[in-house]
Amino acid sequence: MSNPQQLRYTEEHEWLTAAEDGVSTVGITEHAANALGDVVFVQLPEVGATIEAGESCGELESTKSVSDLYAPVNGEIVEINEDVVADPSLVNSAPFEGGWLFKVKISGEPGKLLSADEYAAFIQS
Repeated sequence: MSNPQQLRYTEEHEWLTAAEDGVSTVGITEHAANALGDVVFVQLPEVGATIEAGESCGELESTKSVSDLYAPVNGEIVEINEDVVADPSLVNSAPFEGGWLFKVKISGEPGKLLSADEYAAFIQS
């Protein structure tokens, strides 16, 4: 399992891209997608909603369980991935590409984010 080097990660298993014009794309890691099993339902925050780092902002339901989705940063939701709402299996099949979840306009400084290597060490500990 490889984690793209250009992304940053959280200990709650979300990833985010470097901000372009203050906006980052957010998803869950391949490790999280594998642990969840087959994702069958995705509840995402609404466009315009304000999220706070570390707080629950949605849910992912799999054949095994329901898991909270945590905000990796503070900000405002500017877009959700309608494709993943219509086909939640994208979270499993393409967690770093078509399975992204939402885009957020970041406010303030991001909190504790991990590099790909730090995240790899974290999930192996």
